[in-house]
Amino acid sequence: MATFVHLAPAVHAARIRRGGIKAPRAAHRERRGVFLFPVLDSYALTHQWLRELARRPGPRGLVAVHVRLPDGQRVTVGRYGEQEPEVTTAAGAVRRIRELDDPRGWEVFLPRAVARREVRYVREVRQLHGWRYRPDAHGTAPCVCEACREPGLYGSRRMAERRARPEYGPALPAGTLLARLGRAELRAEIHGDTAALCEVLRWYRLRRRGPLPRVARLTGHPDPEVRQLLAAAVAHWSTPGVDALLRELADDGADAAVRRAVAESIAYRDTPGADALLADLARDPDPRVRDAVVDGLVHRATPEAVALLTLLANDPDARVRETVSLLWDEDEGEDEDVREDEDPEARRD
Repeated sequence: MATFVHLAPAVHAARIRRGGIKAPRAAHRERRGVFLFPVLDSYALTHQWLRELARRPGPRGLVAVHVRLPDGQRVTVGRYGEQEPEVTTAAGAVRRIRELDDPRGWEVFLPRAVARREVRYVREVRQLHGWRYRPDAHGTAPCVCEACREPGLYGSRRMAERRARPEYGPALPAGTLLARLGRAELRAEIHGDTAALCEVLRWYRLRRRGPLPRVARLTGHPDPEVRQLLAAAVAHWSTPGVDALLRELADDGADAAVRRAVAESIAYRDTPGADALLADLARDPDPRVRDAVVDGLVHRATPEAVALLTLLANDPDARVRETVSLLWDEDEGEDEDVREDEDPEARRD
């Protein structure tokens, strides 16, 4: 028999003692199951996932659930995030991890629930062991780019200000940006260099709002890249008049790349003007623009959006049809997950 540890919220300890561990849907796997880790000689390695799991939202405090599985039980083993973890037996997973020089970040996935008879005992565990974010993260300077930094996380803004980099936030003050915008426009007009102007628009993308009349005159700029960045910068602003500006950019008959940028930028903009503009772009003559529209339509649960998606599902361009098929099926799968989570039986651990 192979022995594993499962870390669970302390508030569920009594329920686990009575009925075992239920199998929720795993975040990065298609099947339901339970994550485990073999009991090793090292206490710290056995409970290495403690601090990483503790920093996530949910009840405070974790307990260690010791589970004993038959040696021949089918499981998967691999490092977190692997697309195709190794399929093996429970005994094979223990042997695989014991042979590693550094088993940090590894996990075992049992594709079913754990029965009551397979739970040996539930005990308290010290909460200070393990790593956070990833192994060896301690002592490594955190990345403050938009992709890595989590907005709203404790200390994230202070970290961004302390480790500020020109290409990342937080956004510059309004007065500083206005002065840079004026100089960049003058440089572009005299020397034809739009690099500084594009950089200012990237900064405006980090701001919640901006001086719309001041940037609106860039809708007629001769450089298509400037117009594309303008669409991305203002699409998330709540300033009145943004929808009209985006409509003007979308009417750019000379450059399909600008219309595509508008379609990508308003995918998650929730205004009547954005809905109407997205419907118009769904009939654009350029297939790349129609392809960019699909993502925004999928996230709009309206009869008009469904009708347009049905139309694009039979689009003459194969890329558009493939995008509709992929995103629509994925969205329906997420809706099914929500319905299952609303089921009281599915919420049990």
